[in-house]
Amino acid sequence: AEIAALDETPVEVAVTVTNIGSRPGAEVVQLYVRDVAASLMRPQKELKGFAKVALQPGESRTVAFALDRRAFAFYDPYERAWVVEPGDFELLVGTSSWDIRAQATVTVK
Repeated sequence: AEIAALDETPVEVAVTVTNIGSRPGAEVVQLYVRDVAASLMRPQKELKGFAKVALQPGESRTVAFALDRRAFAFYDPYERAWVVEPGDFELLVGTSSWDIRAQATVTVK
């Protein structure tokens, strides 16, 4: 997907979680953003949202997140401002930063 104007329309991220076990359970769904090629050093993954989901056996639920401009920004000490650089960003969804289950790439213009 390509994003032209983050100020106006947030990026919507939705993932379906299913309890495939035989008992009720809960999971924490975490959303990370990774800037593929930043001009300054940034963390490999930045946590931008999370939600705890309780599910009965066989139950599915969609968890949705909205990412605004701030989710893609970083503070540039040379510019003395928050900056969103154009380029590719990976959206990573998992149960932890080490357990990524789904990903997508968006391009900010």
